[in-house]
Amino acid sequence: MRIVVTGGAGYVGSHTAVELLRRGHHVTIIDNFSNSSQASPGRIAMIAGQSAACENLDVRDCSAVTELLRDNRIDAVIHLAGLKAVGESCANPLDYFDNNIGGTISLLRAMRAADVRQLVFSSSATVYGQPENNPISEDAPRHALNPYARTKIVSEDLIGDLCNSQIEFRAAILRYFNPVGAHPSGLIGEDPNGMPDNLMPYICQVAVGRRAELQVFGGDYPTRDGTGLRDYLHVVDLARAHVDALDYLVREDANLTVNLGSGNGFTVLEMIQAFERTNRIQIPYRVMPRRAGDVAEVFADASLARRLMGWRAEQTLERMCEDAWRWQSMNPDGFGVEIPA
Repeated sequence: MRIVVTGGAGYVGSHTAVELLRRGHHVTIIDNFSNSSQASPGRIAMIAGQSAACENLDVRDCSAVTELLRDNRIDAVIHLAGLKAVGESCANPLDYFDNNIGGTISLLRAMRAADVRQLVFSSSATVYGQPENNPISEDAPRHALNPYARTKIVSEDLIGDLCNSQIEFRAAILRYFNPVGAHPSGLIGEDPNGMPDNLMPYICQVAVGRRAELQVFGGDYPTRDGTGLRDYLHVVDLARAHVDALDYLVREDANLTVNLGSGNGFTVLEMIQAFERTNRIQIPYRVMPRRAGDVAEVFADASLARRLMGWRAEQTLERMCEDAWRWQSMNPDGFGVEIPA
């Protein structure tokens, strides 16, 4: 198939592009490089042994995206482009509404104009807010505790309404829990702009000496050790899920909404300890006040993804820590310096 991956130079997008290429698909990346590196497509090619086409485009440019979809006779879109930091969304909600909701509307318009009828959408476990019960299944109520989560809920509903209005349109909505790790080659990984908003890149930057200590936000949650508990899954497992979801759309000609997680929860302190144990590196940390928009405990019931798509998380917590550190130690400044082919 001919697949467009929006945000394909980013963290999840680059790993998904690798998986698509390895399974024989033709890939075109759309990215505006606001939170990704120009070096990423070259590294994708090094891993996969073949290149993805890459266009420097913003998904909000509807006419340009429509032209690209038509000219390349695209069969399906995997939509990963968007801003993704909870704390930043609380400080700058309008930017998130414009980028995430506006970008989704623009992309859906372009897909309709170009007669592209299959979409895999990157959603988030944040749509569940503060869950009443864990593990969380897909029928749990949605409740936005921050603007980022609200953009995901609105985008899910927009996609659902389009599916209802166009009987031939098919969509898979993937609710991520917490992707971590990196490709085992060490060539691609998570490289956030500025201060990391997620735990694992923060740990890695402390380990490599870019930051003096890790700030642990919240030590008084009702969890095993007082720190927030999350469901972490390896980014390569997550990348596989996107291709499995695409296969499902083709095979079943039906829509899909599934959780993607390991089904296990680990606290922040347990993650620090796992990283230290796996990589034999001490991580200094300091407990800080809670962040706005964070919840105490979230982990997935991912049984529906296994039943419908045949997907499950396979990588261990130790492998997540090992691969994340390999990426960071090979790339202490992230994608700052290109690796020659």
